[in-house]
Amino acid sequence: MAQQEIQLDRERFCCSICLDLLKDPVATGCGHSYCKSCINTHWDKEEERGSYSCPQCRQTFTLRPVLEKNTMLADLVEELKKTGLQAAPADHCYAGPEDVACDVCTGRKLKALKSCLVCLASYCEKHLQRHLQSAALKKHKLVKPSEKLQENICNRHDEVIKMFCRTDQQCICYLCSVDEHKDHDTVSAAAERTERQRELRLRRQTIQQRVQDTEKDVKLLQQEEEAVNDSADKAVKDSEEIFTELIRLLEKRSSDVKQQIRSQQDTEVSRVRELQERLEQEITELKRKDHELKQLSDTEDHNQFLHNYPSLSPLSESTHSSSIRTHPLRDFEDVTAAVSQVRGRLQHILSETETEILPIVSQVDVLLPQPEPETRADFLKYSQEITLDPNTVNKRLLLSEGNRKVTWMSEDQSYSNHPDRFTGWYQVLSRESLTGRCYWEVEMEVGMRGRVDVAVTYKNISRAGGSECVFGYNDKSWSLFCNRNSYNFYYNSITAPASGPVSSRVGVYLDPSAGVLSFYSVSDTMTLLHRVQTTFTQPLYAGVYVYTGSTAEFYKLK
Repeated sequence: MAQQEIQLDRERFCCSICLDLLKDPVATGCGHSYCKSCINTHWDKEEERGSYSCPQCRQTFTLRPVLEKNTMLADLVEELKKTGLQAAPADHCYAGPEDVACDVCTGRKLKALKSCLVCLASYCEKHLQRHLQSAALKKHKLVKPSEKLQENICNRHDEVIKMFCRTDQQCICYLCSVDEHKDHDTVSAAAERTERQRELRLRRQTIQQRVQDTEKDVKLLQQEEEAVNDSADKAVKDSEEIFTELIRLLEKRSSDVKQQIRSQQDTEVSRVRELQERLEQEITELKRKDHELKQLSDTEDHNQFLHNYPSLSPLSESTHSSSIRTHPLRDFEDVTAAVSQVRGRLQHILSETETEILPIVSQVDVLLPQPEPETRADFLKYSQEITLDPNTVNKRLLLSEGNRKVTWMSEDQSYSNHPDRFTGWYQVLSRESLTGRCYWEVEMEVGMRGRVDVAVTYKNISRAGGSECVFGYNDKSWSLFCNRNSYNFYYNSITAPASGPVSSRVGVYLDPSAGVLSFYSVSDTMTLLHRVQTTFTQPLYAGVYVYTGSTAEFYKLK
């Protein structure tokens, strides 16, 4: 009966909002009481709706009611507190399946607020008070509520684990340190924690430093992205202006040529018409003369005929010229031919957009260097089909297999003269420039006294003369000399080691932006023969030198 009365008292003096004993109780117009802060918070949330309601009876008020302190109820609550009466805990204060329960509570347990590593127990707010108030218990180590407190008890000695064995890297109790861990390196768990904490702090510093460094890299890449976009936009704008100017110049030149042709046309037509008029006048005059002669010829009187004959006027010199009959009608054909020649030169110049400008565009590379391929399958991802340029091939070399194979011949071939043709050495260049990361293979048949050189070169290498036009003997080309039994690498007339198993096939890997050029002996495996690390300043082309009974073919990779 007394328990029911206490429960009744609790319900009377509890705020229906916070479910705790009333604090600074106030009453609404409908007679219900709340904590002043609770009802004000509730009405603050309803203020946007423009009306206010009682949480219990739901009566609404258009204007926000003025709250008056319930003095009598406040006094009663204070008196009840002195008797030890407290509000019943709300449901959310009790421990659920996933919560750590207070080890002291009986019946329905409350949530633990802290766990003690010394007592190996967890306490709710009420039962934690002794640890907060007692001088002896204040020294205990309180942590967040944990269900694993029993893990701090030694299974063998039933003692609190406070030591750490560095030899076995495990936590132990004091009795363990003088028993099976007697001769081991043991310290207190706190000391080991301090050491590990220091290491942890250093590792965190390292991680944080790496984060900072990486963030700097990200910022740099963001700046690089902006720079690339700005540079590309400017290049597009400038290119459009240049090409627009070229188009304007072409249109102006077209207009000038058209105007000049029309002007010359008018001049020539006027001259032709003038001559035509004179000829027509001459015809009229000749017909008149012919009529007079006919009249004279028809005169029957001999005396009259002889009398009038001396008075005949002589014929004027004829304006007619035989050149008019024989002159072919081709007056402006030379103009058309000249314009066609200009068109051919322009087409040649514009083709350099693909052979010179576009490779430069594709070589723009601002990303971090990428690792080189390792297996042949990796290399084949960058395979590039290469064909040879007939305009560069020496006349002693025969092209075949779709301009992919070149064979040394004992006699000159019937190639036309061309400024790009190698004349002094048995060399040929690829038609395509080498852009981006690329890989190709050259299949060789080396004669008894022959040789095949696999090269990479700038296009402006000399075509005639001495060493300035030989692959590997200048600063414009890099060449691997392939004999029947050995390899040698040449650059700028300086040789470098290039050792490895001799194979009939050589692989070449090129990364212009990274400045990497590598030669490989290709068989069942790939063996690096020589690697170059440099800075390439111009578009690159593949090349081969073929001598005495040898052939080289740019292998068609799948």
